Amino acid sequence: MNLPVLDWSKQTILLTGGTGSFGNQFVRTMLDKYHPKTIRIFSRDELKQYEMQKRFSHPSLRYLIGDVRDKERVHRAVEGATLIIHAAALKHVPVCEYNPFEAVKTNIIGAQNIIEAAIEHDVPRTVALSTDKATNPTNLYGATKLCLERLFIAANSYAGPHPVRFSCVRYGNVVGSRGSVVPLWLSQAKSGTLNITDKRMTRFWITLDQGVKLVTDTAESMHGGEVFVPKIPSMKMTDLARVIGGPACKINEVGIRPGEKLHEALLTEDESRHTVELADKYIVEPEHHWWNFENWKGGRPADGFRYESHTNKEWLKDEELLTMVEAIARDNGLPVPAKAN
Repeated sequence: MNLPVLDWSKQTILLTGGTGSFGNQFVRTMLDKYHPKTIRIFSRDELKQYEMQKRFSHPSLRYLIGDVRDKERVHRAVEGATLIIHAAALKHVPVCEYNPFEAVKTNIIGAQNIIEAAIEHDVPRTVALSTDKATNPTNLYGATKLCLERLFIAANSYAGPHPVRFSCVRYGNVVGSRGSVVPLWLSQAKSGTLNITDKRMTRFWITLDQGVKLVTDTAESMHGGEVFVPKIPSMKMTDLARVIGGPACKINEVGIRPGEKLHEALLTEDESRHTVELADKYIVEPEHHWWNFENWKGGRPADGFRYESHTNKEWLKDEELLTMVEAIARDNGLPVPAKAN
């Protein structure tokens, strides 16, 4: 089944985890550019929903209290939707390590609930957000997201004759997202010391705008079963610390946390055997009998390639880091780094 061209103006979108950093940016982009019929913002925190309603007052928005763990509530929220963006997750590595059963309930059972509801209610498109930590996972968070990816890929065959499709996007750390290191270090910079887990550490970075564009592009172009991986830059965490703290700032190395990696990967060599490269992304194609390899025949085979943060060809320069940090500081009401003044 080929999906029809996506007409955003006719979409009823269910956005799980809708009050998070991604959700706020997604809603802002939808209202400014795409103008869908309805956006259902589904999350479990009434305070965040109250705060979000003060930021976004629009007749197309619906605020639904609920948890993706609650199957009955998920089914009620999904009914009548034409597109699901599944962003709900427990995503902080130490929290998931300390609360493993809770991570499984939200990130795996919650994903299963979304899939089953989408199939039962014939939602044409569902896109799930994954992470670089799902690639060769060394922590529970990454392992749960790997399970999510496998569930969403298999859902395309599990759906049988239902006219539904499922795909994933997989990307790196989101600049300035809630709980990320940048706001933390901006606060610490006032003391003259920044805490870093390991000075060798590198990470992939993506902005919220880039993340939203990847998701909207995926919703428009997906055939069902792909994992979309954007081409994004890397940074050395010591470079970021230096830009935030300035040359006089002391960097205190505190040691890697449980489950944390020195470097991240977005694509493994084994995955590359069934991956195609486009100008701005890689597309990991499913290895199932139902997949049509003509779907992305315009892409270049990426066989034998590993996409890792420490061997990446694209790196953020100091001026790019500084511009990024300035914007985050202003958005969070934090002092702009001295170098930017």
